Amino acid sequence: MNATTAPPLSHRDHAVLRAVAAGRCATAAGGALVVDGLFLSDQFTGARLAAAGLITDGPRLTASGHALLEAA
Repeated sequence: MNATTAPPLSHRDHAVLRAVAAGRCATAAGGALVVDGLFLSDQFTGARLAAAGLITDGPRLTASGHALLEAA
């Protein structure tokens, strides 16, 4: 059986998680992440963080997302 681990989060990922926690993010049509009213330049960040279980629709932090930010 192969164990897989997620790649470490980048500085951008951490910044996006902090923005989500601060309530500065929204989801646009098509699922694109919007921060402070502007589309995020890395269009895959929101999907990557959602797939990792760190954010949900809204977007909001999950318990795992909160724990990761508190540990950082």
